[in-house]
Amino acid sequence: MSPRTVLITGSSAGGIGHALVLAFQKHNYTVFATARSLAKMSDFGTLPNVHPIALDVTSPESIAAAVKEVDAKTGGKLDVLVNNAGGGYVIPVLDTDVEVAKAIFEVNYWAIVRMLKAFGDMCAGVLNLPFQSTYNASKAAVNMLSETLHLELAPFHVRVITLMAGNVASNISANMPAATSQYSDMPTKQFAEEVVAAVVGESEAKLWKGSDVTLIRVVTGLMPTWVLDRFMIANGRGLAKIPQV
Repeated sequence: MSPRTVLITGSSAGGIGHALVLAFQKHNYTVFATARSLAKMSDFGTLPNVHPIALDVTSPESIAAAVKEVDAKTGGKLDVLVNNAGGGYVIPVLDTDVEVAKAIFEVNYWAIVRMLKAFGDMCAGVLNLPFQSTYNASKAAVNMLSETLHLELAPFHVRVITLMAGNVASNISANMPAATSQYSDMPTKQFAEEVVAAVVGESEAKLWKGSDVTLIRVVTGLMPTWVLDRFMIANGRGLAKIPQV
């Protein structure tokens, strides 16, 4: 029986994707690790069953080239597609640069649609954090896309897992225009191992992993809106300190 295969986007060192590559590799998967720069995945060079591929998920041409490379190595079969690549944007709504916001949606949402369309024949938003309207909106769209795709592909025996990630230590904030507050973050290695174990173990359609996910599930599902609003304002990067006008 040939090894199962997985393609992971956003696999640069220091991020969640990088940790997922290592976790899947430990489970004897053949892993296609992708990132815009091969140099950022240089430590995968001698790792067995890991194939680094340069991939810009916003470029149709780059995606097509990745499809061709995966097809050549697998004979047109991919068991798991992990749409991990993404970007963040932390800024008040009224100060938003629309072009930057459009670029965030391009990588956080439309890139996933492109990847699904490209690799489909072969085969990731619930909390309204202040100053992250663009990021939140893009992730909410991905959430609904994934939930709907779960239903549409179920008759074809294709599992779609919506990964609801809590706080995880990664390099995503390094590329943001504004710094974010640091909370209690789950190490990327632990996060990746728990996610891969759940995927390998036939996980349910929605998977909650990361620090504080239990609290987030309770807060978003049971807490009255006015209580949630007060909580978010009190913990929302200085909103409680702004004088009322």
